[in-house]
Amino acid sequence: MRIADIRATTVTVPLEAPLRHSNGAHWGRFVRTIVEIETSNGLIGLGEMGGGGQGAEQAILALKPYLLGHDPAAVETLRFMIANPTASLYNNRTQLLAAVEFACLDLLGQHVGLPVHDLLGGKVRDEVEFASYLFYRYPGRDGSGEVRTIDQLVDEAKALKAKHGFRVHKLKAGVFDTDYELAGYRALAQALPEDRFRYDPNGALSVEASIRFAKAIEDLPNDYLEDPVYSLTGMRRVRENTHVPLATNTVVVNFEQLAANVLDPAVDVILLDTTFWGGIRPCIRAAGICEAFSLGVAVHSSGELGIQLATMLHLGAVVPNLVFAADAHYHHLTDDIVTGGLRPYVDGKMAVPTAPGLGVTLDRDKVAEYAELYRELGGYPYDRDPGRPDWYPLLPNTSYADHTVEGVPDALAAEYARWPS
Repeated sequence: MRIADIRATTVTVPLEAPLRHSNGAHWGRFVRTIVEIETSNGLIGLGEMGGGGQGAEQAILALKPYLLGHDPAAVETLRFMIANPTASLYNNRTQLLAAVEFACLDLLGQHVGLPVHDLLGGKVRDEVEFASYLFYRYPGRDGSGEVRTIDQLVDEAKALKAKHGFRVHKLKAGVFDTDYELAGYRALAQALPEDRFRYDPNGALSVEASIRFAKAIEDLPNDYLEDPVYSLTGMRRVRENTHVPLATNTVVVNFEQLAANVLDPAVDVILLDTTFWGGIRPCIRAAGICEAFSLGVAVHSSGELGIQLATMLHLGAVVPNLVFAADAHYHHLTDDIVTGGLRPYVDGKMAVPTAPGLGVTLDRDKVAEYAELYRELGGYPYDRDPGRPDWYPLLPNTSYADHTVEGVPDALAAEYARWPS
């Protein structure tokens, strides 16, 4: 079995409503690039990466000279063929490597008739628990879905709990003034007294503001405070001034940073992202290091469709020290590009796939539909807020959105007008 061809297709899949974050927004949809690797015996392995467009597709196709004729079972060599750490100073290919690794593991599983988790040591759990992912949201194209006020935030959390069974709730934050978000976070804890909570402003706060926030929530049932500030030294200063555990998916995303955190702890919980770390296997290696040094781990979400979701489930299945619920943007999607559509939650959990490989196949009609939608709409500026056209994020941030401003901003209305009816 040898790699015979590589294909890349960019799609854009609608969300219920635009998701706001401290660095901008998802403008009502995700843009993802689907990778297909075909072998000489006709099998097709699937991968997925964030972003898209000609740049992502060309980057994937540029790997053909590296991969054609390669044995997909030789997964470890891919790390140096594609993402040699010295060469990657010039062409960081970590996310490309991840998409290729996903596809190769998918191929191997199909070839031998085993699910990926069996190739990775065997599952220790049949289901992976997920947290709700709460975002402040602009209204969707039909005018519904806004999350701006504290009451709307609480109602959204209750609705997600009722629909999907979530028992853990993560608030994506850093959008509004910190005191306003603190009031919303405390309101969530009061409204759902049996559940647990996480706050994630994506590094937008100063060290001093992070310490004040941490002190103000120490009485709540927190899982952790995620990336309140952007830097290992800043996280260390916050950690020295609170009893709330700190988590990150931004300042520990490779083994050098993990080693630094082990030697001089700044973060208690490492959020492992199958894309950011370069694949499922690096995440498992990192989880083993965390186990040895008694650091917590969780599965991170970077805006997945069904292929990457499957990688998250296989990762969650095999990591014994996974004691936190996983993240997922998935419940904000209105559709998926895999056969069967959106994978269901049951009591806040998802079943681990058991079919050979990743356990997902492409719905070719859906891929065609959302590839065409991408060709019509193109990309969007992830790091810009449609409600504040002249704003751009600083770290730490000093300019927050106005929570009293309601409705659809003009830039977003113009974006909606471009959508096919």
